[in-house]
Amino acid sequence: MEKRTFEALGVSQEIIKAVAQLGFEEASPIQTAAIPMLMSGVDVVGQSQTGSGKTAAYAIPAIEKIDPAITAVQILILCPTRELATQVADEVYKLTAFKRSIHCVPIYGGASYERQLFELKKGVQIVIGTPGRLIDHLERGTLKLNQLKMVILDEADRMLDMGFRDDIQRILESTPPERQTVFFSATLSKPIRDLINRFSRNPQMVKIEQKELTVPTVEQWFYEVQPRMKTEAFIRLIDFHGYKLGIIFCNTQRMVDELADALLAQGFSTDRLHGGIPQGQRTRVMNKFKNSEFEFLVATDVAGRGIDVDNLELVVNYDLPYDPEDYVHRIGRTGRAGKKGMAVTFVSGRDIYKLQYIERYTKTKIQRGVIPSAGEVEGKRAELLYAKLIKTLEAASFKKHDVIMDRLLEAGHHSTDISSALFSLLLGFSSDVPALPKKEKLLNSREREHEDAHFARHKNYPGGRGDGRSRSRDRESEGDRYRGNSSSRTGGERRAFGKKNFSPNSSQQPLRKYSKAGSR
Repeated sequence: MEKRTFEALGVSQEIIKAVAQLGFEEASPIQTAAIPMLMSGVDVVGQSQTGSGKTAAYAIPAIEKIDPAITAVQILILCPTRELATQVADEVYKLTAFKRSIHCVPIYGGASYERQLFELKKGVQIVIGTPGRLIDHLERGTLKLNQLKMVILDEADRMLDMGFRDDIQRILESTPPERQTVFFSATLSKPIRDLINRFSRNPQMVKIEQKELTVPTVEQWFYEVQPRMKTEAFIRLIDFHGYKLGIIFCNTQRMVDELADALLAQGFSTDRLHGGIPQGQRTRVMNKFKNSEFEFLVATDVAGRGIDVDNLELVVNYDLPYDPEDYVHRIGRTGRAGKKGMAVTFVSGRDIYKLQYIERYTKTKIQRGVIPSAGEVEGKRAELLYAKLIKTLEAASFKKHDVIMDRLLEAGHHSTDISSALFSLLLGFSSDVPALPKKEKLLNSREREHEDAHFARHKNYPGGRGDGRSRSRDRESEGDRYRGNSSSRTGGERRAFGKKNFSPNSSQQPLRKYSKAGSR
């Protein structure tokens, strides 16, 4: 669909100024299609992928319909999670920057009732909330919907998957029959269609046709790795490619905690997010991640819902999602607004067949990659150091150390030996290897042989990738998790790696443990 400017869509000057302040020059396809329909007052069903701009597609018409003189609730937006509700509220705040008399409030579980009651009593026109807390306020009589003009269900598929069907029905039954009803969803299953047929009046369908459900700016790779080696594989990829900001998705809260602890032990700037964490702490973690105060967020699907971070470079499916729709939502966190992103998926054993199903569902080819060897990681470090050295020498931007050099030369050391020793110190090739933390251990010979045999199977794929699929049916115990087999590394040492000469492919070597503080 052809894109149009917001002026051409007939929105007010206040909205145009707010959109310009956000840096958008033209509407996205879903916004171009949905905004005129919603402005006309018809019920709408929108189907669009994550990160397509659908929030503004329904928020702008909703704001335009509000009568500022009335302080009653006129717009109700339902979201599946607290994080998404907060994200939508933030965007609504920005879009109403030049409409001073319009107010909105996010309402969700885990937050203070008193604060929400204060905002509702003060008078708000837009309420954004999760179904459970909205039901609580309806039962208490603190949320009145008798003057509601529009109700919007954002990510309706996820709300049904999370078991909110009955709550959604109760909320919709509490709204005036003449209200405008809007459904937005990445997918439209039969339960969603039943809900649409029951609560909508002749809805107009808005669907952005595309060959792929996933964002084309996201490069997708998968790696066959045994479950116990996933953490080491992740560390190798980060060290080799130098990613600075990413999300790692796990299927369980326990795995989130275990992985976050393992990464912290390795010197990564990491935090976690899952349903077992108190809401106040979750909010603080989200705000820190949005401000890039740490590098990697480990999260579950539910807690990670609604994460919207600028310049997110990497999404890792540490555990393969159970549902192809979750895969689409996960990797939609990166590659937004035309920026490049990378999605990495770890698979083992029969997971390869699930991955093939995801490929068919998304109509996308997920490329095979190979974990870089320890030597390749060290080679990348040497490349980066060499480039910095050349730049420093050419610019002559260094301090002379003639006194030390003269003392070394007088002691009988050759200049080449002195340079080699300095490079060894900078690259970590020192014989003085610090002791490992107690919880870590070196690989014994049998473990090394087992890893060599595992990764040797992938040598049939030239350049670290191939079109075939391994028929390996190894079954690894889910409890056989990574137990800290790699050596400790500091954040400063990790950040020495750059992205120069980036290539997801690398020649395969037996996976061996290495140390940045010294070789073993």
